[in-house]
Amino acid sequence: MTKDLIALTPKMPDPLTLLVGLHAGGPGTRATATADGAVVQLLGTGGRPLVSVESPVLVQVPGEIDRLLGPRSAAAAPVPVWWTETRASSAVPEAEPLAGSVVGRLAHLLGGTVWPPGAGGTGVVPVESDPGPDGTEGTTAIVAEDPLPAVDVVTESTVVVLADRPVVPLTAWLSEVLRTTAARGSALQIVTPAHCRLSHHLRTALTGPPNRWVVQHPDCGYYDGLTGAVLGWRDGTFAVVPDAAGQSAPAAPYRPAGPTGERQLAVSFRTAYPPEAELLLGRSLELAWRTLTGAPPAGWGTAEPINLPWSPRQLTDLARARMPEPTFVTAVGDPGRPALATVRITRTTAGVEEDVTLTVGHGEGERVPLDAVQDLAGALADGEHGLISLLATLRPARRDLTAPPVFEAPPVPLAFTLGPEGVLETTLTHARRPPLALGPVQLGPGARPALHYPLGDGTHAEAWHALDVLLTHLRRRAAV
Repeated sequence: MTKDLIALTPKMPDPLTLLVGLHAGGPGTRATATADGAVVQLLGTGGRPLVSVESPVLVQVPGEIDRLLGPRSAAAAPVPVWWTETRASSAVPEAEPLAGSVVGRLAHLLGGTVWPPGAGGTGVVPVESDPGPDGTEGTTAIVAEDPLPAVDVVTESTVVVLADRPVVPLTAWLSEVLRTTAARGSALQIVTPAHCRLSHHLRTALTGPPNRWVVQHPDCGYYDGLTGAVLGWRDGTFAVVPDAAGQSAPAAPYRPAGPTGERQLAVSFRTAYPPEAELLLGRSLELAWRTLTGAPPAGWGTAEPINLPWSPRQLTDLARARMPEPTFVTAVGDPGRPALATVRITRTTAGVEEDVTLTVGHGEGERVPLDAVQDLAGALADGEHGLISLLATLRPARRDLTAPPVFEAPPVPLAFTLGPEGVLETTLTHARRPPLALGPVQLGPGARPALHYPLGDGTHAEAWHALDVLLTHLRRRAAV
């Protein structure tokens, strides 16, 4: 199984230190830069990728290393800390010791640690000389190229990545793999042992076939970690293996265990703002975070680990620099109350829109603030935030927000809120009278109100039918 190794150092790996690390392969290796320089690959004989080295990231968010690597690693490397991740290809035997030597050299020179513990080294790992395209031997000079980042298997239809770590995150390297495979028209399939979990952000990015999370289990072979379907390797990809009746029965390890009492409260909402010079983005997310957890977000970033302290000003500056292209960012909360969010910022003809999904984890015996959902909807509808719509759901799932390779019940709607603009378009009279037993609550200014529709307590799946009836009712009038 492919190895991910990480150097956690109190000092930034400067170019000279990185060069020392890259020389762990000796004169038989050469390095190429991909992903606009964010990932460096060490190549061996014939140009085979051996090791990917991501640009060092300064992690300043408390609890982030704990979230991804476990509490023992966090205690050994308190923030702020520089995180330099490497990945060893499983296709070449010398790749893993080479990756270990790269991170080991960084930790030795900068006084840090290596994860997993004991995986680092400092010696030279012999690699056979690699003739370059001009017939000369390869060196560790970095050459600007843009090949597919180092992966484990590539076929005509599929790119396979092998991973074995407690939580598989959406790193800059894996984001580049996703981008590249999509551009190639290929599927991305991540293969892990059964003890691994996906981070919330990676789970969100794997939106289903052709991409898959493939779980290798000693008792049943392979199955899809998100659907439970039994899988087999066929024609260069992992595909569903039907049972004797021609159906796709879930693998035995995927079947749900007993209830744990853990739950996830999620709110997904859209807000719109005029294109003003003083516009500050991220305020609606911060409002939601404070309303549901009592504290602001702890950090934000564009990949995992989440490295930057929370700053609406820096978030706004990034979005402005990327426009007219959309901006995707993630945010994380204080470790005492697990919370994660994804934010998509889009420039429109009318201004700027934010699409936010915030998920908050609650353990057994912890109170889920269901009543705060209406408070949040009212605050977003006050005119300052330009609420378009909001949907709140509840589901039984892990408090730490990671995705295990077992069945977790889908979310159930709690409430839906239609923003002032939608109420105006639908008309207040029509929007107030959905064919439901529960009537809406008027929120926000009386002249431009929003309507909040309670749909239940999150325990009955019939709420999905109620939501469908409500949305059909609202669309019917809006289409007139």
